[in-house]
Amino acid sequence: MSGYYMKEIWTPLKLVGIKIFKTEEKRVFMKFLSKPRKRIF
Repeated sequence: MSGYYMKEIWTPLKLVGIKIFKTEEKRVFMKFLSKPRKRIF
């Protein structure tokens, strides 16, 4: 996963600790609290 430039997308889920990120290649990652990011799309 190194080398990705990610932009955080604001969603209401951020209030409970779930963050969504989108890369330049249109891949979507999810991060829950302090766990590593996982690719979801």
